[in-house]
Amino acid sequence: MAAPSTRLYLMTPPLSEPGEFAASLEAALDAGDVACVLVMLAARDEGSAKKIVRALLPVTEPRGVALLIDSVGLVARSGADGAHVRLSGDTLEKTLGEAVERLKPDRILGAGSLRAKHDAMISGEHDIDYVSFGDPAPDGYVPPLEQVVERVSWWSEIFNVPCVAYAPTLPDVTTLTRAGADFISLREAVWDDARGPAAAVSEASSLIANAGVAAA
Repeated sequence: MAAPSTRLYLMTPPLSEPGEFAASLEAALDAGDVACVLVMLAARDEGSAKKIVRALLPVTEPRGVALLIDSVGLVARSGADGAHVRLSGDTLEKTLGEAVERLKPDRILGAGSLRAKHDAMISGEHDIDYVSFGDPAPDGYVPPLEQVVERVSWWSEIFNVPCVAYAPTLPDVTTLTRAGADFISLREAVWDDARGPAAAVSEASSLIANAGVAAA
C-alpha cells in the first residue's frame, strides 16, 4: 500500500567542494516536494565540510528542506541539520548510541546501510528519525530492488519510525511508493539524468502521485 504522503529525499554526488552544485540543487528542489538532502562528503575535513554546507544551506533553508551530512562529528561545526549514519551489525549499537548522544534531540539522525532486519529493529529502538533501506554502500553496492521492497513493506506494516527507500532508477519510485516508503531517496537517477535534475525530480514527484492514486 502506498504511503499517504511519500516525499523525496535527495542524495548528492560525492562533493569535495561546492563548485556549481548549488545551482543544480536549487533547480531540483524547485521541481518537486523534496523533504531532505543528504550531502555526501568526499572530503572529510572540517574546513571542506563547512564550505560545502554553507554553500548549500542558502538553497535548502528557505525551502524548508533539511540538510544532512554523512558525518556525525561534523554536524554541529558545519551547521548541518543532522546526520545519516551507516551501520553494521558488529558496531551498530555503539555507533548509533554515540550518534544519539551527540545529536539528539536538537538535530536529525537517520540510520542507513541496514543489511539485516535485526539491525533495522535495533536501530528503531533508538531515538532516530528514520531508517533507510537500499542506500548505496561506499563501494557502490546497491541491494537488489526486490529485497528493498520486501524490507519496506515489512517495516511499514509494523513500525512507526519512518523509512526511506533508495530508488536506483526513476521507474523504481513507483514500486517503492506502493510498498509503503515514507520517503524515496534518489541519487544518480536525478543527477545523471540527461534532461537535468529538475526534469528528473518532476517526474519522480509525478510517479509518487500516480502511485498513490493507483493504490487508492
